[in-house]
Amino acid sequence: MTQDEYRLIEFLSKFVTEHKLGLMERILSHRTRYLTVVMEDLYQSQNTSAIIRTCECLGIQDVHVIEHFARYGTNKKVLKGSHYWIDIIKHRIKDSGQGVAREINGLKKNGYRILVTSVDPGSKSIHEVDASLGKMALVMGNELKGTSPEVMACADELVHIPMYGFTESFNVSVSAAICLTVLKEKMNRLNNQESGIPIESGLSEEEKNILRLDWLRTMVKRSSILEKEFLKTMA
Repeated sequence: MTQDEYRLIEFLSKFVTEHKLGLMERILSHRTRYLTVVMEDLYQSQNTSAIIRTCECLGIQDVHVIEHFARYGTNKKVLKGSHYWIDIIKHRIKDSGQGVAREINGLKKNGYRILVTSVDPGSKSIHEVDASLGKMALVMGNELKGTSPEVMACADELVHIPMYGFTESFNVSVSAAICLTVLKEKMNRLNNQESGIPIESGLSEEEKNILRLDWLRTMVKRSSILEKEFLKTMA
């Protein structure tokens, strides 16, 4: 960040109550990019919105959206404003399914282990995933077709939620909520254990400052006007 941006954080903070500033810092302390979710071709807006809301509630900063056959949409009544506080990264695929694999492999190059939800007999329970092995990207597939073969081929681990009823599956947004909660709790336990080395799951100070500025711009009324006036004084 530039010095002007640091000064802008300080300036905009003056328009926010101490309570809200304290809340922002508490939320920042729990934000993570160690865990992310990938929505592949989800087409029901209530599902995409529910997953985004779940991620924000759990402190997951990044959500990846793959649009190949289906177009991404949201439902404001379900979102409840959650999309203002996280980063939604869209991957629009115009070529063959290999483009989907290219985006997933991009996550792998950034250090993510690809966990794909699957009812395959060889899949493991989400409760058996080892969160200490590195960053995790949970892939949720299309409501009707599930995860594409291209993504399945990129998977590092196939995971499922144990079920004990007659019904074969959860709704995709419910599945995401259960899996992400389990994985986030595993991360919390690793970071809270008294012995051993905790995982590096938090954000860097640079990442926090970028979010501080973004969030302050959202919190402060007429922030764009105030920012323009402030930057004039810096010229």
